[in-house]
Formats: sequence, structure tokens, C-alpha cells
Amino acid sequence: MKFKAEINVMPLKALLDPQGKAVTSSMKNLGLAEIENVRIGKHITLEIEATSKQEASSKVDEACKKLLANQIMESYDYTLTEA
Repeated sequence: MKFKAEINVMPLKALLDPQGKAVTSSMKNLGLAEIENVRIGKHITLEIEATSKQEASSKVDEACKKLLANQIMESYDYTLTEA
């Protein structure tokens, strides 16, 4: 079976997000002062061949931990659907 994973990687809330801070400041300059606390992360999609949803989930989790997210500075979550 083929599965599609939609992965979101975000900086940990306890850490400063320089990109988000810069965008928040720019919002004020654009007259959008009501927008605040912008956080910027990554959205990753991938397809995986696996015999079950549980196996696919395990592989996606392994990919996130080993390569896609720096767990010292980032958190991740994902959804998995049949492709």
C-alpha cells in the first residue's frame, strides 16, 4: 500500500523564532498590527510504501527523528492517509 504523510515541523515554543519575529514586525509595517506571535516552520509531504498504516507511521516517525526535525529545537506532527 502507498501512504501520503503531511508533516509539520515547528520551532519549540520555548525558543526564539527569528524568522517569525521578523515577519511579526513586518506585519505592523504593513498595517496589520493585529497579527502577532508569528511562528515559521516547515511543511513536508512524502509518499511511503508500506504493508500497513502502522508500519508507514513508524517509518515516518523514524524519518522525522533522524532527518526531518532537529528535536533539540523543533517539534513535529504528521497526518497519514492512503494515497
